[in-house]
Amino acid sequence: MQRKGTISAILSTIFMGLGQIYNRQFIKGIIFLLVEAACVYYFINNLGRALWGVVTLGDTPSHLAKVNGIAKMVAGDHSIYILIQSLITLLVLALFLIAWYMNIRDAYKIGNLLEKGIPANTGKQTLRYILDYKFAQTFLILPAVGILFFTIMPIIFMILIAFTNYAAPNHIPPAKLVDWVGLETFKNLLVLKTWSHTFYGVLTWTIVWAILSTVTTYFGGMLVAMLISQQGIKFKGFWRAILIVPYAIPQLISLLLMRNLFNGQFGPINQYLGYFGMGGLPWLTDPFWAKVTVIVVNMWVGIPVSMLLIMGVLTTIPRDMYEAAEVDGATAYQKFRIVTLPMVLFTTAPTLITQFAGNINNFNAIFLLTNGNPVNGNYQYAGSTDLLVTWLYKLTLNQNKNNMAAAVGIIIFVIIASFSIYNYRRTNSFKQEDMIQ
Repeated sequence: MQRKGTISAILSTIFMGLGQIYNRQFIKGIIFLLVEAACVYYFINNLGRALWGVVTLGDTPSHLAKVNGIAKMVAGDHSIYILIQSLITLLVLALFLIAWYMNIRDAYKIGNLLEKGIPANTGKQTLRYILDYKFAQTFLILPAVGILFFTIMPIIFMILIAFTNYAAPNHIPPAKLVDWVGLETFKNLLVLKTWSHTFYGVLTWTIVWAILSTVTTYFGGMLVAMLISQQGIKFKGFWRAILIVPYAIPQLISLLLMRNLFNGQFGPINQYLGYFGMGGLPWLTDPFWAKVTVIVVNMWVGIPVSMLLIMGVLTTIPRDMYEAAEVDGATAYQKFRIVTLPMVLFTTAPTLITQFAGNINNFNAIFLLTNGNPVNGNYQYAGSTDLLVTWLYKLTLNQNKNNMAAAVGIIIFVIIASFSIYNYRRTNSFKQEDMIQ
């Protein structure tokens, strides 16, 4: 029986650091002791309220009360603040439990070594071991903790909000409390006609938009890159520079400029059409033409990105492959289909998936160009060109329907994550990772 290791583990279970001190690792033991002392002090002051808060979300709203005969507003519980503070405390508890487990495992391991007559490391030797062998892991702890509190915690918060009734007008703190409602928000979004009609309409347009915008910019960029790379094309540097201008200009400026150009009443495009005897088009005021407009403008902004990417890939394709195809009598189209397209797709497939995921959340292109308009009378707080992400924005900032927006956010995440993982695992880039070294 590993008696010394067992005793060390039991002592560290009772209080962090006791096992290390029993193993005569005094510096390490004192550090563990201080960590647990600080955590105990923190949990005594916060853990009880955190557990109460995450269960109840508060029980006293702000209200008027007479103080010395004068009616005053008395502050009550703010459900959202309580939820955030509870989450922070529970995450600290999770980190403490991890440290507690590591402390027990360390004490048990060192105790077993001492049982075998192997001396434990001194504080100096432990420091040297960390610097020589565990340097990367040690210095990654700080950014990992930052990611936990500034990335993962907001995601957890958003998920939890979807299971509450945090929405105007009846559940906005501090005047009113927020309550847990389970899956009612998702049920309303997917089944209740007033919400589901909007959700399915916006979701359909979001998928159509993501496919069209990705395909048009990708293959548009491929076409331009192949044209510039053709032998005999003069002034290639000039063509590259002039075609990269839309990418170099901040997207904010480009989209706002396009919004004015496509203005149906005062925009120069309709005025030019009128000059040539043609009637103007309702670019931004008709649902169909507004969708056409955002796709065309997105091509203007997105093609230079794909062009740059694919031009780099084209330079890596061995010339021998084309020469072999020419010897076999392949036409230009056959060389493109057999040589160019597979090589370009193999290299850029992960980027293509990223572009698709990015286009689902392409907030700028829609919000700056059309603001989701034209208005659709059949939709709940959404216009004809709204994507899920812009609808989510309106639900949150304009309408205070925070629980519904959180549910939409979760659905967006599920769609993008599922699609991206499924497609990436089916690409040759994933199956043949070692093809190009």
